[in-house]
Parts: sequence; structure tokens; C-alpha cells
Amino acid sequence: MKETNCGAVKLEGGARMAETIHFLVERGIPVMGHIGLTPQSTNTLGGFKTQGRDEDTWPIHQADAKAVAEAGAFSIVLEGMVEPLAAQISEEIEIPTIGIGASAECDGQILVLEDMLGLNPNPPKFVKQYGNLLQGIEDAVEGYAKDVKSRAFPTKDQTYQIKK
Repeated sequence: MKETNCGAVKLEGGARMAETIHFLVERGIPVMGHIGLTPQSTNTLGGFKTQGRDEDTWPIHQADAKAVAEAGAFSIVLEGMVEPLAAQISEEIEIPTIGIGASAECDGQILVLEDMLGLNPNPPKFVKQYGNLLQGIEDAVEGYAKDVKSRAFPTKDQTYQIKK
């Protein structure tokens, strides 16, 4: 923690990670949990699929959240899960829930910066883009390339001259 200057670690996985979470917390390493759609293990989920669409799976997600909280995590990310399930988990556990593609009922929200700023042309459904920086970047690169090809850049203002 000291060498990397990080404040915590985030571990994906529910009940299967509880022992690891407990081990780290007992040694003074703060842990944030992460359940639902877990991007680092999408292959085991069958791809980027919304979690909890089948209500029969809800007890698994609820047990995962409870296990993470009881293991000592200080908060938990709920990602890519149906809204009612995320809202229910947020009510059931004592630690703060952070939603990403989950529910406004979570205690907080997070988005991937590149998605939020409009740098990803195909963001996930749950992303609200607060800007379109991709278009601005594309326009700037096109303008630069045009100026270089036409020798409009650099001008004397952007080059060094001999002092007279």
C-alpha cells in the first residue's frame, strides 16, 4: 500500500472471495468488493451479460453481497445487474453500494471516464455521456493532418528563428 500509494484494493467476486477479503482486511488492507457483472471474469459469465434477469439467481447475488460485507469490505460495486436486485441488495447490506449499470438506489455511482466523456463510440447501455470529446479529437486530428499536408503548419509562430 505504501509503495503504490493506493488507498484500497478492489476484488471481483462474491462468496468465493470472502476468505481473501477477510485475510487482507485483517492485515490492514482496505478492500472494496465487486459483484454482478465482473469484467475481469466475463468468460465465466458467458460474456458481458446483465446479471439477475432470472429472479431465481437473486439469492446467489444477495449471498455474495452479504459474504463480501461480512468479510470486512468497506463498500461494494454492483455492476450490470437488474435495478430491483441492486436496490434490494443496497437495502439489505450495511456497507455502501456503488452502482455501475445497476440502480439509482445504490449509495453512489461510478462510470468509466472514457465512456462518460464520449471517447467510446459504443458505450454500454447504462452510460450517460456527458460530453462528446471523441468528435472534438477527431476534428482536431483532421485539422492537424490537413494543415501538415498543405504546409499551413508549422508557421513562423511555431518554429524557432535565428536572432538578428
